[in-house]
Amino acid sequence: MSVPPESVIPPPPSEPLVGAPSAEERQWAMFAHLSALAGVIIPLGSIIGPLVIWLIKKDTMPFVNDQGREALNFNITVAIAAIICWILIFVLIGFVLLAALAIAWLVFVIIGTIKANEGTAYRYPFTLRLVS
Repeated sequence: MSVPPESVIPPPPSEPLVGAPSAEERQWAMFAHLSALAGVIIPLGSIIGPLVIWLIKKDTMPFVNDQGREALNFNITVAIAAIICWILIFVLIGFVLLAALAIAWLVFVIIGTIKANEGTAYRYPFTLRLVS
């Protein structure tokens, strides 16, 4: 027995949950995480990108304030770790650590971007909370 097509009623359009970030907030938070990839091309771009988005949107969008600050803190932590890895290159372990750091950075930035787009507040592991 099949149901006639005219009797199938599509679900009503979903409205955002109360307290959930709007689509625009999710998009800007996603950009805050994604802007860290500017560091691949621009020196210190991984810090400048999240910093600019956070400074522009922190007063008007609470979710972007939270996620922009999180992305900024993570990328500052990664920059500090990268400096330590460069120093350790002189004892040869730095090459391996720098490669591992680069892979972990890329993976965590992608995860943060996806979570922010979903509207979930993402917390990076091993992050120094320097900007509050």
